[in-house]
Amino acid sequence: MEDHLTPEQKQWLAIRKEAGLHIDPNTAEVMWVYAQTLDPYGIDPDLPEELKQIGREYFARSPGSDVWVSFDDIPDAITDALWEKHKHHLAFPAGLLGTDDADLPWE
Repeated sequence: MEDHLTPEQKQWLAIRKEAGLHIDPNTAEVMWVYAQTLDPYGIDPDLPEELKQIGREYFARSPGSDVWVSFDDIPDAITDALWEKHKHHLAFPAGLLGTDDADLPWE
């Protein structure tokens, strides 16, 4: 994907990859959004139509940072720890993993 990006886009992406190396799973904030699975940041205006597909994409950031990093750009050991710590926020369906009936808002 990166071969046809502009130098500015490559720099923008490099910032995220560097930030991903320093995310502490114990303090990180996480979120998921529906996004292009092959372009989770939405920076590739030339993504071919046949490669466009939407799915859940996961992001993390360090507290106080405005740089959200795709799990794809975070080392596996860190994403594994993020999943373990935040699975109740990230798993599908969000918020229901590991709950019992007494915890459900409609009960």
